[in-house]
Amino acid sequence: MKVNSTFSAVTAVAPYGETALDPKNLRPTVKHGGGSIMVWGCMASTRVGNLDFIDGIMNHMIYLDILHNSLKESAKNLGLDGNFIFQHDNDPIHTTRNVKMWCLFHCKQQLHTPPQSPDNNVIENLWATLETVVEKHKIRNKAHLKQVLQEEWSKISSDTTKKLVESVPRRLEAIIKAKGHATKY
Repeated sequence: MKVNSTFSAVTAVAPYGETALDPKNLRPTVKHGGGSIMVWGCMASTRVGNLDFIDGIMNHMIYLDILHNSLKESAKNLGLDGNFIFQHDNDPIHTTRNVKMWCLFHCKQQLHTPPQSPDNNVIENLWATLETVVEKHKIRNKAHLKQVLQEEWSKISSDTTKKLVESVPRRLEAIIKAKGHATKY
C-alpha cells in the first residue's frame, strides 16, 4: 500500500459562490512538501500483524526480507506457526523466482489473487479503512505520517479482521456469480 499525504493548502472543489469555501467542498492539496510512504502489512482473523515501512523502491530483495522477518514474526505472534494460508497478489515482485522459492519452503498454503483486488484480497479493504482514518489527521510530515499509520494500524480491531476473513467464501461465490466482473466487495 502506498499512502499519500498532504501537508498544506486547500482547493475549493465546488463552483465559486457562497458554498465554495464550505469545509465539505475543500480538498487538501500539496503546494510545498507532501509525500508518500509505502507500507507492507499482514492480518489474520484474530488481529493485524506487523506493519513495515519501505524506504525507496520496493524490489524482490526487500520483499524477501519482509517475508523472512515480518511475516514469520507476525505468524508467530498471531499464533499461526505455519498453519495459515498466505495470500498475496500476482504483483511482479511477488512472482520472482526467489520469492516463489521462499514461499514454497515457508508458506505451505498459498492463495494467489490479481493485483490490488478488493474482491479477492481482504487486506485491500483494510488498507482503504486505514487510509480513511489517516486522512482525518492533520499530517505535518513523513515522520508524523508514519507515526499516525502505526497508531491507527494498532487500533484495528479483531472484529474488523475477523469479519474480513470470514467474508472470503462469500467473496469467492460473488466472483463466480459475477463471472469475473466487479462485485460489491
